[in-house]
Amino acid sequence: MFARINLCVIVVALAVWSATSISVAQQAGGRGGRGQTDPWPGKKKVLLVADVQTGYHHDAINHGMGVIERLGRESGAYITFLRTDSQLITKQPIAGQGKYAGGNINVKPLDFYDAVFLLPSGDGTMSEQQKKDLLAFVRDDGKGLIVGHAAGVAFTKRDATLTWPEWGDLIGGLMDRVDGHAGEFRAYARIIVEDTNFPGALSFGGPTFMFEEQHPVLMAPYSRDKVHVIMRLDPASLTEQQRAMRSDGDFPVVWARQYGKGRVYNVGWGEFEATYDNPGFQKMILEGVKWALGMAPADVTPKPLPKAATSSK
Repeated sequence: MFARINLCVIVVALAVWSATSISVAQQAGGRGGRGQTDPWPGKKKVLLVADVQTGYHHDAINHGMGVIERLGRESGAYITFLRTDSQLITKQPIAGQGKYAGGNINVKPLDFYDAVFLLPSGDGTMSEQQKKDLLAFVRDDGKGLIVGHAAGVAFTKRDATLTWPEWGDLIGGLMDRVDGHAGEFRAYARIIVEDTNFPGALSFGGPTFMFEEQHPVLMAPYSRDKVHVIMRLDPASLTEQQRAMRSDGDFPVVWARQYGKGRVYNVGWGEFEATYDNPGFQKMILEGVKWALGMAPADVTPKPLPKAATSSK
């Protein structure tokens, strides 16, 4: 009798455990796409890819990736998956090799992630299908895309010819070209926070501040009809030669845009390791990533360049 009762208790316990496990797997798993249980249930997922195999590898990229991963962990806002190849930027099966030949090893396709943080250089390693998948990830699935320094010269030739025509529109603009080189300059310049309400925009302490970086100079398809400028350079703090690179005085350095159903956050900075160590930059990038993940609301309606916008001297 006692043995039968114990057996019944064990059977009931196993049934409860099994049902609970299935429920957890259904709620937290599934996103893996191959019956995998999510080890980080309830956490936002960011796929951070430094696709630099075909272009210039900025020294700060390695440190920057570590900082972005740490910010997500410490804040509890997201989990970062670090890659130096573009393999996981896909919705398609990935064929295994060697002992995995004939099987699909892609247990975490794009559908598993909430945003892609892409640090590209050169033409990149993505196939045409991967590019289509990334566009659909943002535009149709309503996910996020964050891009950093040098994204404005990715997928372009030295004469500014695009090798991926949709790229410039996706990220909101490309860097201008001067004598075949990227249009950018290093300067300790005054930054004007154009949208003080955007998450993280006041992380440097006020509506204007001084900051040294390699600042981008944008060309088409950049247009204020399409993007929402968050921060820009104050032309009054630049040299005459630098101001001449954009006669209209419009030098965005951080901007965002709605792309279909999704969100794109573009930061023109990141040339130097010191940038990633700056507390203001860390707070700004964390809040920007959270916006791209859909965790923080913001109005990113495109607005024209303020006619009378000047910084305090």
